[in-house]
Amino acid sequence: MKKVRIDKWLWSVRIYKSRTLASDNCRKGRVKIGEVKAKPSQLVMVGDRVHVHKNGFNLEFEVVELLEKRVSAPLAQAAYVDHTPASELGKFDDWFIGKASAERREKGEGRPTKKERRELDTFKDDVFEK
Repeated sequence: MKKVRIDKWLWSVRIYKSRTLASDNCRKGRVKIGEVKAKPSQLVMVGDRVHVHKNGFNLEFEVVELLEKRVSAPLAQAAYVDHTPASELGKFDDWFIGKASAERREKGEGRPTKKERRELDTFKDDVFEK
């Protein structure tokens, strides 16, 4: 029976942009195989249920095909079955729609610097992780 590391599989089916992100999220406890928190080196098999907490969403996938190398998006989508409930995917719709205006900066401040942009991204990540 063939098995693949969970961090490799998450990266190869394009759940995460990089293997490093997949590994880091495994270490932080945001990835589970079944109901058990997964370490990056934990092996996944065909038929396993993988639960991923990403960007405030609780996603659930069933492994259909084991991939070790990153593939194109259509091939990646064929490697899993998405069991995420529709209510989970739409949970932010009511909150976002019509609630906030576009982000604005004071007149004359110009574009945010790289440091300011990183601080904004970190702030937004912290808000949506809770």
